[in-house]
Amino acid sequence: MLSLARRNISKAVRCLSTQADAPVYLALSNLLPSQNANEEVVALNPSVFAQPIRRDILFLCVNHDRDALRQGSASTKTRGEVAGSGRKIRPQKGTGRARLGDAQSPMLRGGGVAFGPKPRDFATDLPRKVRMLGMRIALSSRVREDALGVTSSLDWPLGAKTGPFANRIARLGWSHTLFLVGSSTGTSQSHIPLTPDEIVRAQQYFDPSAGLPPRLARVTRNIPNVHLMRAEDANVLTLLKWPRVVLDLAAVDYFERLLGLDVPEHLRIPAPPPPLIPLRFSRAIAGRSGKFSPRISDDDQGQDVVESVGERQMFE
Repeated sequence: MLSLARRNISKAVRCLSTQADAPVYLALSNLLPSQNANEEVVALNPSVFAQPIRRDILFLCVNHDRDALRQGSASTKTRGEVAGSGRKIRPQKGTGRARLGDAQSPMLRGGGVAFGPKPRDFATDLPRKVRMLGMRIALSSRVREDALGVTSSLDWPLGAKTGPFANRIARLGWSHTLFLVGSSTGTSQSHIPLTPDEIVRAQQYFDPSAGLPPRLARVTRNIPNVHLMRAEDANVLTLLKWPRVVLDLAAVDYFERLLGLDVPEHLRIPAPPPPLIPLRFSRAIAGRSGKFSPRISDDDQGQDVVESVGERQMFE
């Protein structure tokens, strides 16, 4: 009992010291060349960016994220699915050889597979509090490794060419970097006006609801080892996989409102649900041509409902 009490007391003191720590100060990087010699500093929430490192929580979260990425489309045919005749190969008795049934037996070459894989979902469940703690630990580990950068904005106004952006991130040392954009830096909220040609290209190549700056998405898509994504789509696996992670201020605000322990309830962002990745079946199940039936439009669906109601009233 005494050792258990001491363990609980030390755990409570460790939690209190973590919450009472001073803010984590980080130098604010600038994506654009600046003439200002004064270095700006951003204060980060210690409950999000200064958590103790726990490898067991990171292990659970990484396995959870990798399980959700599995395609699960491996499929084999059982003896009932293999094409062929059901005729018995040879008589049951009189030949002196082993008894056999039809040619689809798993013992024969070209037959079915006994206990083979079938399309299934490999996703596993993990409690929400464990996933949120894993995000805090992953961000804190990036800060401790000096692999986290914060910039005021990730808008790129210097044209839509890849060359100037590649030279700039090479000068900053961001050649292998994951850029995370907050929700307030989306396509509709960008403060940099776009030309008509850029608007057409953005609508052609990028989803307007993706929440990514169109110019930055255009210049980063052709650079190897550089990836741009929303902060809402980040998980523990993506934070730990990339050698360097760069956030804008909107992404920092999102993580602090989502993961902060001292955030008021009216400012807290609800935790995102676990990833629901649809099971991608093989062509053997989707059909020989791999095509699906066309979607029913709203007008056709409404017309079918009206016709079914009219038939019901006629029969009544």
